[in-house]
Amino acid sequence: MISTVPPALLFILGAFLVPFIKGKWKSAYLLLLPVLGFINLINIPEGTHWEIRFLDYALILGKMDRLSLLFGYIFLLISFIAFLYALHVKDDLQHVAGLVYAGSALGVISAGDFFTFFIFWEMLTVGSIFLIWARRTRASLGAGFRYLLIHAAGGLCLLAGILLHVHQQGSAEFGYIGLNGLASYLIFFGFGLNCAWPLLHVWLTDAYPSATVTGTIFLSAFTTKTAVYALARAFPGTEALIWIGALMTAFPIFYAVIENDLRRVLSYSLINQVGFMVCGIGIGTPLSINGAVSHAFNDILFKALLFMSMGAVMYRTGKINGTALGGLYKTMPLTCLFCMVGAASISAFPLFSGFVSKSMVMDAAGEGHMTVIWFILLFASAGVFHHAGIKIPYFAFFSHDSGMRPKEAPLNMLLAMGITAFLCIFIGSYPWPLYDLLPYQDVGYNPYTAPHVLGQTQLLFFSALAFSLLILSGIYPAEQRCVNLDADWIYRMAGRLFYRVADKALNGLNNASEKVFVGGLAGFLGRISQDGPARSMLFLLLPAWLLAGFKGARLTQKEKILRRTLRTGTSPVGIGAALATILLLLVFLLM
Repeated sequence: MISTVPPALLFILGAFLVPFIKGKWKSAYLLLLPVLGFINLINIPEGTHWEIRFLDYALILGKMDRLSLLFGYIFLLISFIAFLYALHVKDDLQHVAGLVYAGSALGVISAGDFFTFFIFWEMLTVGSIFLIWARRTRASLGAGFRYLLIHAAGGLCLLAGILLHVHQQGSAEFGYIGLNGLASYLIFFGFGLNCAWPLLHVWLTDAYPSATVTGTIFLSAFTTKTAVYALARAFPGTEALIWIGALMTAFPIFYAVIENDLRRVLSYSLINQVGFMVCGIGIGTPLSINGAVSHAFNDILFKALLFMSMGAVMYRTGKINGTALGGLYKTMPLTCLFCMVGAASISAFPLFSGFVSKSMVMDAAGEGHMTVIWFILLFASAGVFHHAGIKIPYFAFFSHDSGMRPKEAPLNMLLAMGITAFLCIFIGSYPWPLYDLLPYQDVGYNPYTAPHVLGQTQLLFFSALAFSLLILSGIYPAEQRCVNLDADWIYRMAGRLFYRVADKALNGLNNASEKVFVGGLAGFLGRISQDGPARSMLFLLLPAWLLAGFKGARLTQKEKILRRTLRTGTSPVGIGAALATILLLLVFLLM
């Protein structure tokens, strides 16, 4: 048997060698690491591995079961595809950050205890933030800092929950928790922030479009999906997740329809798709859990394909707004084709990957007689076809002719998109190899039944008809050069208001204190200590001082000194020395 290592170790340690490898060897090295990681993973048997004793707790670097292995497979697969897509990049910072980010995600899904889990969870933030900052623009710098602040707050909340949980349970084992107290709610909230729950989602739509062309591929794959994994591990069957997930599927549609930045449209679409996963975890049946994790597997692929196609457009044109694009199918036909495969997959067309996983969650909701939830998911399925299935390829490659005639995407980008498109079609046409990897094997689900295929096809065609009628009638929201406000407007405005209030109140108090104590009382005491004693001591010591030189020129000189003293308030050095001597004598006597 091949000797194995913790899945995260290969990537994180491998990242340190990237700056020292030059030329084509670096490209080979970046592609080799995911391959070695996959070979390593398939040779790790299910069970607990690499246990380290620390104080009274067991740190477990590898706890493998069907759930963690499934996420491990897709994380390694998308890492290979993402590095292939990024081979033309000469920036070592992006490659190092990508390896650390991917390795941290592997560390999260293989951690068997909360402390190991938390370390890799926080390393996700470190790796991802440099993929945002690597774009080196003012916007990416600001987005990166906001991303850091939000995830730092979420990490502190998660840490507090973990410490309380470990204290209460006496064990750091990472497994099922359920909502049963303050500790569980803190952990629940910490997971939810990374999952981009409603009102907590703005870090995603703010940061992902601000990242580099290649960095967004990594970002779309790991942070939210590790959060989905954590919820599936710790909170399956939690009823609150049903409603949270349903809301996640619905509200991004309204933002995505009016958004002009196509990468931001895909960011909202990402939240929409994660909502299906969260809802499935909340339902908690074997069918819904299988649907949630299989949809996470598929979403990583088709969402990466859409981000890659938009990244190729941005790489060649320097533009990403729908108002600035159009007509690109003429010179970028392969990129257009791959984008349409991704659009069909996310829209759950039969024979494409989204069809074989999203339907499992909806069927689970139907079997549970959750009528309202089912209708929300149905609405979300139609909505995602509008904003991602149609809007993205239509405004990027068709719509009006922008007049731009860029070259086709570089070969490495085309290969990465081609592999991903093939997987989207293969899984959609023949899903049973994926089903064999799912946590529950006795579900026996078949997506290709006549009612399901017919119902989904009708939904998609009527959605396409509605889009066409809205476009022709001019009712569909036109693409506009504008900035759409989201929930982050609340805390951004509140933060600015707090700053203004603090500036006026605290700085006003500071200025008033300075006038009263520094300029007033302290100044008065200073003048007293300098002028008052000098003048008073002048009259007390004047007779002795004058007697010392009562006659002649010395008397005339002392008269001049006396006049200057009365005019300026400063005393001769001798009087000051006499005052100091008297004060010291008084202190000595009082002690």
